Amino acid sequence: MPSSQRQKDVCDLLDADHKAVKKMFSDFESLSKSKARNAAQLRMDLARKICTELTVHAQVEEEIFYPALREAIKETDLIAEAEVEHQTAKDLIAQIESADTADESFDAKVTVLGEYIDHHVKEERNEMFPKARAVKKLDLVAMRAEVEARKQELLDELLAAA
Repeated sequence: MPSSQRQKDVCDLLDADHKAVKKMFSDFESLSKSKARNAAQLRMDLARKICTELTVHAQVEEEIFYPALREAIKETDLIAEAEVEHQTAKDLIAQIESADTADESFDAKVTVLGEYIDHHVKEERNEMFPKARAVKKLDLVAMRAEVEARKQELLDELLAAA
């Protein structure tokens, strides 16, 4: 069934996150070339927004999507690899979030994070999502609602802590 005729599932939701963050990385790259006086502050603000989005996205994948998929498929090496990629991304995110200034090193970390996320997204989009959709016992439409609700909880918690 073409994607326009099937219900949106958790893979669609996660991929929408991927696209939104890719746009933010593109905006960051444009800002890094900007000569505006406030460009450094704008880059820091955008980088922190990217980090928040990626942190929430990774957490819902780790709490909901990956465990369900791990139970449903035989080849779990792809999930293990994704979890290691998440940990490496979290390390970079921590470095970005603790930065005081948007200097050359800061920009490099955000750029590398973007490249890293691109690689991770390609694997999810091309390998993990098709495997998830092939498993009939996974209710990916219901999982979408669960992931959406959890994402909102996490974003609310982060906003309350800020």
